[in-house]
Amino acid sequence: MEKDYANLKASGFMLQKQKDQFSMRLRVVGGNLTVERLETIRRVAEKYGQGYIHLTSRQGVEIPFIKLEQIDEVVLALEKGGVSLGASGPRVRTVTACQGGRVCPSGRIDAYEIAEELDKRYFGRKLPHKFKLGVTGCPNNCLKSEENDLGVKGVTETSWNPQKCVYCGACARACAKRKAITVEPGKLTVDADRCIKCGKCVDSCRKGAMTGKNGYLLTFGGTFGSVVSPGRSATPIVFDKTTLFRVVDAAIDYFERYAEPKERLASTIKRRGWDEFQETVRGAFEAGEAARDGTGNSAKNRL
Repeated sequence: MEKDYANLKASGFMLQKQKDQFSMRLRVVGGNLTVERLETIRRVAEKYGQGYIHLTSRQGVEIPFIKLEQIDEVVLALEKGGVSLGASGPRVRTVTACQGGRVCPSGRIDAYEIAEELDKRYFGRKLPHKFKLGVTGCPNNCLKSEENDLGVKGVTETSWNPQKCVYCGACARACAKRKAITVEPGKLTVDADRCIKCGKCVDSCRKGAMTGKNGYLLTFGGTFGSVVSPGRSATPIVFDKTTLFRVVDAAIDYFERYAEPKERLASTIKRRGWDEFQETVRGAFEAGEAARDGTGNSAKNRL
């Protein structure tokens, strides 16, 4: 086999310190693996590796000690078991996710479903440098969405109807950690600066006075490695997947157009200016909002 290390790395083969041996990275979307795929991975690790796997910090699986001359055979064995190779180098990496609302009581969105759709749309796309996407189901932020070049967080935008409220204090008790809600006889106050849009007040209300609408809060430019930089919000909450993908498209297209080689999105934004980047993604958001409501009117003031 020809030693094309650059292409091998792009396909997820990470060169080890041992000569012509690789730790093979597999494509695991949102940390979700069927038992059938796990069995395939076990067989390959046992036959071609050293009988163990490595779980990466981004929910991935690597099989170390794959020999150069056996790579084609290994790839075929994996494909037969429904297991795909991962990606490395200057590409969109496998999308990470928590279990979200499908499993977790706190989840505001189906994080795994969004991760699958993002992965199908963007995985492996060649860019000036690596690009990481992560989806977390709620403001508990188990997935740490702000650590990604583009993070998606499930949130709830709440509304209060005083006509239905009996001022029982259930919402305030549900919000005890944040203390964003104060209830007194005949009076309810919400401190917007303390509210993290977790939706617990909605879940606690038995009278329908607190209602909520789940959506996606996006952050951009996060890194977590030799340089640590949390992502920042640039758009209002997104409430539909069509607009979500419009905004993600705009962010990745911006990165592809303006980033220099080996420059992460955070550095591109810093070099060119936050205002320019925000204008780009806000434009995509507003176009999505206008298409969604069918009026042609954008939501320029909602942030």
